[in-house]
Amino acid sequence: MDLLQNLLGGGQQRQEFQEFANRYDQGPPYQGFPGEEAYQRYQQIAPQLPPDVYEDAARESFSRMSPQERQQFGQMLRQRSQQQGVNFPDVNHDGIDDRMQDPNYLAQITGRMHQQQPNLLGQLLGGGQQQALGGGGIGDLLNNPLAKAALGGIAAMAVKRMMSGGSGGNQGGRGGNQGGFGGNQGGFGGIPM
Repeated sequence: MDLLQNLLGGGQQRQEFQEFANRYDQGPPYQGFPGEEAYQRYQQIAPQLPPDVYEDAARESFSRMSPQERQQFGQMLRQRSQQQGVNFPDVNHDGIDDRMQDPNYLAQITGRMHQQQPNLLGQLLGGGQQQALGGGGIGDLLNNPLAKAALGGIAAMAVKRMMSGGSGGNQGGRGGNQGGFGGNQGGFGGIPM
């Protein structure tokens, strides 16, 4: 499979990715690897993933979080987006969006971000190496277990899917990839496409 070879390489590099994915499967989704490794693996894998593979990996990753963790992650992502001037879906009038508890909804949001700009989620959660965000640098945010779980989880689930032969690069997707959430012209919640 060309995608697998291009992303994971061969030999020792492929083995390192497999070990990373295996560590992700052991225990809670934010244990087994440091935040820096989660960010690095995400940066290596995610920007090159086709939209359907990315969204599937995100869905599987978010499914491993509890509803409360997904809610907290969604709120953190919304806050980080606002701080960096990135459009994010509107929330309910009370500032809480219960849809954030749904792994499918979070996968659609992050999938749209990925389609808009492949490195966007990594930039929002990992920041720039030199850029201090929210009073702290990359290390502060990557010590957040939810940021680690999201970035590391998407990378690990994509690796697992590719290694099991499940990435086929399907352009048709699950029917929602072409029209998407909110239509292909309007984007999602103001995120231009």
